[in-house]
Amino acid sequence: MSVYVIIIIVSLILSAFFSGMEIAYVSSNKIHIEIEKKQDGLLARALSKLTSKPSKFITTMLIGNNIALVLYGFFMGDLLVSWFQSLVPTSYVFLDYLLTDLSLLSQTIISTLVILITAEFLPKVFFQIYANSLIKALAIPAYFFYIVFSLISDFVIWISDFLLKVFFKTEGDQIQLAFTKVELGNYISEQMQSVEAHDDVDSEIQIFQNALEFSEVKAREVMIPRTEIIAVEINDSIKSLNALFTETGRTKILVYKETIDDVIGYVHSFELFKKASHIKSMITPVEFVPETVLVKDVLSVLTKKRRSIAVVLDEYGGTSGIMTVEDIVEELFGEIEDEHDSVDLIEELINEQMYKFSARLEVDYINETYKLELPESENYETLGGLIVNHTEEIPTQNDVVKIGHFQFTILEVSNTKIDLVELIVLDDD
Repeated sequence: MSVYVIIIIVSLILSAFFSGMEIAYVSSNKIHIEIEKKQDGLLARALSKLTSKPSKFITTMLIGNNIALVLYGFFMGDLLVSWFQSLVPTSYVFLDYLLTDLSLLSQTIISTLVILITAEFLPKVFFQIYANSLIKALAIPAYFFYIVFSLISDFVIWISDFLLKVFFKTEGDQIQLAFTKVELGNYISEQMQSVEAHDDVDSEIQIFQNALEFSEVKAREVMIPRTEIIAVEINDSIKSLNALFTETGRTKILVYKETIDDVIGYVHSFELFKKASHIKSMITPVEFVPETVLVKDVLSVLTKKRRSIAVVLDEYGGTSGIMTVEDIVEELFGEIEDEHDSVDLIEELINEQMYKFSARLEVDYINETYKLELPESENYETLGGLIVNHTEEIPTQNDVVKIGHFQFTILEVSNTKIDLVELIVLDDD
């Protein structure tokens, strides 16, 4: 019986290995595998062979798993029958039929439970969680079985390709691309998450991640909000416009008619040298886009029409904010500060668990810079938006707001918005 037990245990281990490797390959990040394949050594060669024909690798794992399960079922059945026979005295012949029925039922129930737990459920969950690590660690034994079952797997694939072509009119086995955009994005995110809080992320990695996310960024996430727009009314004097240019240091100022919801264009500072008599004669048109439009589409429109400013409209047609080509470029390369940019946004690390932030700072920026896990949502972009979204009102000064394991103290606030907050990371209870 000891031999039977050994064979059963080995069969379960092999079944767990085959089913685990199958799910590990499907769940793994393909860029991890591609990077390992570029290295020298036996592991790199084994991975290259295994992934050169993905369907053959999967087929090999299925064949190995089926063989292991057949061996398990055969020896486990004999072991259970012997065990039941030892429980019933041989003199009770009338119990033979009942014994046969009980042994068959017990084989089905016990064998199924053992297989599901030890060779299916637990291995697949474990291999899925640690897919990238385990597929590298077990690549060499997997390659051994890949060679052993090569002829059988080739035959199975040939039959399946034949059936697909004849009955379903589709091509057979095809090699897919090594990795997708999503997998590349996940890989870069994993690398950034592994960086310690006090370390700086390489600018190349940050730009790469920004480029991958660029196609999903909407105008409302990039725009300068309505409350920060600097503009003049079309009937204002040239003198007041000149003073506004001098005061703000801007090169372009929006022009509106009666209210900021009716923007008609902008004026460039060099127009002042033309000694025009009225603002209306200096206006350059702007582009109008909705809040929900993608930034990449805005950039395409601005480039084609050779315009540098887009006015972002809300769902009611009012001015929600403005966006420049510089704002879009900063979404890719990070903040580009010049001598006229205001740098009054506060971000101060008081200690490991306490921070002081301007409410205007974006939540994703804080999370990336300080390795926090503030909740992110499409409903808001800034730290102030996070707090207002939670409280559903504008808090008053010195109010304390708790969101998850974060505590916010409102240090400065106006009638319309939060200006400065103190953030404390609470200990998890």
